[in-house]
Amino acid sequence: MMGAQQPIIVLNQNVKREQGRKVQIDNINAGKRIAEVVRTCLGPRAMLKMLMDPMGGICLTNDGNAILREITVQHPAAKSLIEIARTQDEEVGDGTTSVIILAGETLAIAQPFLSQNLHPTVIIRAYRSALEDMINVLQDTIAITIDLNNEVQVREVIKACIGTKFMSQWSDLAVNIADAAVKTVYIKESGRKEIDIKRYAKVEKIPGGRIEDSYVLKGIMLNKDVTHQKMKRKIEKPRILLLDCSLEYKKGESMTNVEMMKEEDFTKMLQQEEEFVGKMCEEIASVKPDLVITEKGVSDLAQHFLVKAGITVIRRVKKSDNNRIARATGSTIVNRTDELREEDIGTKCGLFEVKKIGDEYFTFLSECEDPKACTIVLRGASRDILKEVERNLQDAMSVARNIYLNPKVVGGGGAVEMAVSHILTEKSKSMTGVEQWPYRAVVQALEVIPRTLAQNCGANVIRTLTTLRAKHAAGGLTWGINGESGDIVDMNELKIWEPLEVKLQVYKTAVETGILLLRIDDVVSGSKKKDKETGGGAPQASEQAME
Repeated sequence: MMGAQQPIIVLNQNVKREQGRKVQIDNINAGKRIAEVVRTCLGPRAMLKMLMDPMGGICLTNDGNAILREITVQHPAAKSLIEIARTQDEEVGDGTTSVIILAGETLAIAQPFLSQNLHPTVIIRAYRSALEDMINVLQDTIAITIDLNNEVQVREVIKACIGTKFMSQWSDLAVNIADAAVKTVYIKESGRKEIDIKRYAKVEKIPGGRIEDSYVLKGIMLNKDVTHQKMKRKIEKPRILLLDCSLEYKKGESMTNVEMMKEEDFTKMLQQEEEFVGKMCEEIASVKPDLVITEKGVSDLAQHFLVKAGITVIRRVKKSDNNRIARATGSTIVNRTDELREEDIGTKCGLFEVKKIGDEYFTFLSECEDPKACTIVLRGASRDILKEVERNLQDAMSVARNIYLNPKVVGGGGAVEMAVSHILTEKSKSMTGVEQWPYRAVVQALEVIPRTLAQNCGANVIRTLTTLRAKHAAGGLTWGINGESGDIVDMNELKIWEPLEVKLQVYKTAVETGILLLRIDDVVSGSKKKDKETGGGAPQASEQAME
């Protein structure tokens, strides 16, 4: 009796296929190369990268996510690593360089085990076990809870984040801005905490002036001017009306055909339009606003009626800006003028003013009562510098947000990595079986962070790490490396702290990415026939790590 027929997989001649150990080794090499790109960007002595985009724009940064976003890679494993930097940035806003370096090291330490023919699933099992223990040790043994009412402690944590960035020379200013912005948008009600810095803490960059001139505006700033020259440009305690409709004659939804038999018909149509716009303006004037802000257009006729009524108008404001104005001034966005009510008017703004800065006009809605939305006004020499300052501030605000949502910190300067590594290496000595070796290797891979810090500030790496291991063996959990000088210091004295949330995310993302890439044993890539003319077949994903 014949057995069941085996399914046959047919790959056409334009498909390249890589299998087994070669794929795993190539994935590891790709990970190591990506980690090497950002290795010099860790710590206060970090080097900057100059990135040039195809349009000729220049970006100067040491932010891991910003660097990797601009790099073009071919290898699928390298693309996965770039993706984790973006994930880290979106989730906690800091630690993008650390996560790439640690993920590269996590992959690199698997290479000796694979060459000894240890099965990837055994290595993965050890990795999972190590990750679980890392998280438990961080939360139960190493993390310290800080008092949110103690402003000095909170500011120390934010300052430690800024210390490795371009903004470090203006660290006090950056800490003040980040802390003030996060406190402004912080909402705590009925057990719910919300800090939405992405939506409600907008950064406005104005070239010119000095970085020291930057500040947090307790209100909203827009790059807009009033629509008519006779409208008021300064109003104290304005009544603000927000609209999501256009103040002009409404055209037909679909193609509208009108047949005009007489000359008067055209006049009638114009009269109808005028009456419609006039009625809208009367409905607006009936609620007595001083300032109308709309997301759509405002016709010349509507401007004429509103100037007569003494109402100032700003048009074509972005939806996101309108939402922030609504939150800061206490007004409600209205879609139809015939549904206006007194409670839709916002009265929490203290001052409306239009100012000219440089060549452009800016609208300021300031002195708001408990605004819950703010604008960070950045000044600086050039747009390139302002972009880097904005990136640094976003990281600082993310760190402040993490602290307010989960007030736990761990020692910086590689102290937490050495502490976790030492505790789990001691634990691994009581383990049996083949899994103990990859387990021990992955916990010792954490030492790549203090090692890189020592390298970047020119210290003697072997001597520094040996001394640091001795300190941790003697029970000093908070001893780490001073990134400025390369000396071994107690982080309690140096006051360098990192939020627990950032470290947890770094470890989870790095180890899980290592696990994911080690599970791949087959890469299949297809190409179009025309590729044969240019050199024969598909670009082999596992042979090209990066362009």
